[in-house]
Amino acid sequence: MTRALYFDCSAGMKALYETADGMTEILPALELHIGDPERADLPALLAGCTGVLNGHTKMSADLLDALPDLKVIVFLGTGVASYVDIEAAAARGIAAYGIAGYGNRTIAEHTLALMLVGVRRVALLDREMRAGTWRPDSGFELEGKTLGVIGLGGVGRTMVQLGTALGMKVIAWNRSGVPDVVSVEYVEIDELMRRSDVVTLHIDLVPETEGIIDRRRLEFLQPHAVLVNAARGALVDEVALADLLAQDRIGHAALDVYGTEPLPADSPFHTLDNVTLTPHAAWVSPEAAERLLRMGIEKLRDELNGLEPGNGT
Repeated sequence: MTRALYFDCSAGMKALYETADGMTEILPALELHIGDPERADLPALLAGCTGVLNGHTKMSADLLDALPDLKVIVFLGTGVASYVDIEAAAARGIAAYGIAGYGNRTIAEHTLALMLVGVRRVALLDREMRAGTWRPDSGFELEGKTLGVIGLGGVGRTMVQLGTALGMKVIAWNRSGVPDVVSVEYVEIDELMRRSDVVTLHIDLVPETEGIIDRRRLEFLQPHAVLVNAARGALVDEVALADLLAQDRIGHAALDVYGTEPLPADSPFHTLDNVTLTPHAAWVSPEAAERLLRMGIEKLRDELNGLEPGNGT
């Protein structure tokens, strides 16, 4: 008998599951465990499961060893390798999947918000006014300026559209070149850093991209330039970024992701006026959450159906 369990379901996701149109009908046998289970309780909780939805729980080789019936893990997000020991899962015949594309629009719009806040210094002016300082100040117009988009997956392609709609000249770099569906000028990454008034990051964190925005490339940025990162913190040399910001060698950094999360209290980013911070919130919206949950349940259903006799297995 197949058992399917969403084993770390939040109260918000439970409410969404129960109220979104047709959600409960996708995989009627799906069970929900509300809240984050204790580590020691996971083997018993997942015992007998053929497939699971994992929202944010680490699944180590030791845990997988304790789950002989498990065949499918669907992680509700793109960073499955950060939460599931992929090699251990494969060695045990367990397929592990992530969900991509659910937050393209939401993340791109958050990136746009950070871009505008950074360019027009909105967060700084807000802080100053709350502290009793009236100091009219601003940045530059975006029309006619250059937006450099690093990464042309779903989020990056949406940023190309948003930048174009603002009247910006958009240039881009992508690890595999420019997809046919995107109309944009392709440049090498160093040239992009030199030419751009605003740079936004939209690439996955893999060994080849870790630290790709290093000190050398950060020094290519113009003194007024704004760097926006809502992708992965480890793409950027944060020590170098903080140092260059402190020297006003870079105009502004607007960050949603960090090498260590939550951002440590002693991070220099907390004390720099030319930094805007949000708490890894770019993907968060009701629309994105519904797409994520729906796509995750559909993926789990399809994979479990593929395990049934007579379905090609």
